[in-house]
Amino acid sequence: MTTDLSAQAARHLWMHFTRLGGFGEHEVPVIVRGEGCSVWDQHGNRYLDALSGLFTVQVGHGRPELGDAAKRQADQLAYFPTWGFAHEPAITLASRLAAHAPGDLERVFLTPSGGDAVETAIKLARQYWKLRGQPSRTKVISRYLAYHGTTIGALSLTGVPAIKTPFEPLMPGAIKVQTPYRYRCHDCGHLDACTLRCADDLELRLQMEGPDTVAAVFMEPLQNTGGAFAPPEGYWQRVREICDRYDVLLVSDEVICAFGRLGHMFGSLRYGYQPDMITFAKGVTSGYAPLGGVMVSDRIAEPFLQDTTTFLQGQTFGAHPVSCAVANANLDIFEDEDLCAHVRANEHEFAEVLRSLRDIPLVGDVRGEGYFHAIELVPDQASKGTFSDAESEWLLRGYLSPRLYEAGLICRADDRGEPVITLSPPLIAGPREFEFIGDTLRRVLTDASDAFTARGRTP
Repeated sequence: MTTDLSAQAARHLWMHFTRLGGFGEHEVPVIVRGEGCSVWDQHGNRYLDALSGLFTVQVGHGRPELGDAAKRQADQLAYFPTWGFAHEPAITLASRLAAHAPGDLERVFLTPSGGDAVETAIKLARQYWKLRGQPSRTKVISRYLAYHGTTIGALSLTGVPAIKTPFEPLMPGAIKVQTPYRYRCHDCGHLDACTLRCADDLELRLQMEGPDTVAAVFMEPLQNTGGAFAPPEGYWQRVREICDRYDVLLVSDEVICAFGRLGHMFGSLRYGYQPDMITFAKGVTSGYAPLGGVMVSDRIAEPFLQDTTTFLQGQTFGAHPVSCAVANANLDIFEDEDLCAHVRANEHEFAEVLRSLRDIPLVGDVRGEGYFHAIELVPDQASKGTFSDAESEWLLRGYLSPRLYEAGLICRADDRGEPVITLSPPLIAGPREFEFIGDTLRRVLTDASDAFTARGRTP
């Protein structure tokens, strides 16, 4: 039966962001069970899920509390929209999220996913400025390499050319600015400290475009694509200052960085800045049900409270009662087990395990914070050289991905920027899981370094 499942998947299931032709000679892995930080495939093989599914399963796999909450809610009220109505799970969740959010982010618009949340924030920013009598403010600014979702608006914000070009033309007026990428920064990578030129690039672009044409700036607290780019000290304060100076909305895209991933309920709390909106998803339910949303400041909500004004946005499955009930149960676990404090207490050990790999010739940089880190791979440490497309293809897909999987480690080998290995384990992970991650990476990366050298290029 399990073999049949793999064959059926290859024949009928269109997997996301997947080379379907890659399964001509290899069976589709079928994950059948999860518990704690581990999952098992159709053959009974165990894997450490060091990516939390997809930066999502914060409280770990197999938590009966979340399944029980879903059943209780489905038995009582399985579905009802929030189009002019409300229900208890959504009300409770919105109130709890507002209590955790920074500043005056008191309003919560709930969506089915993170991409929907980003799309909602774009539309909200545009309609807000029209209500404020500034209809020319339609442009949005985001960072190079950043990923914000796959809907047309969110994809326009995304700064990864390879996943944008098949769908162009996209939404006009999507402007890009520098990413805080210190390892390869032309401005300050050779200096002792960051000059914040990456933040100042925002002001240059605003001046170039005309501030009165820009609606909002979208940035992640710690950027995922390209490999866990952590902001330098003072970066977020400078960005907030620039947005205030030109009266531009600041949207903190925390689809990945919220709910404990950086040791706080929201990533903006870690870095001490105040967004006008926060987009979220993934960890709000630990992936046990689909849900996303936008936290909105009272200032942004104010024009929508007047007379007959309506925010012209909604989704059938936004604020789904079962998903909201799961989210509330998920927050109960966060509070009962103090998962944010657990991350803060253990993140240094996690980082040290990964930094210890820097003696491997292929390892160029190790960066990140909380339970969100990346290892950038290089052919030459001294020059910080880059791989050719063929070398990157061989290294990530031909060598590392299959061998890491065979070794029992699920992580992400990604080359949407330079080749990186991204690690984002469940927030319940601790020293035992860190040791397995470190030992496995050391063995596989050392073998990969030797194999790369044998191909004729010295790393």
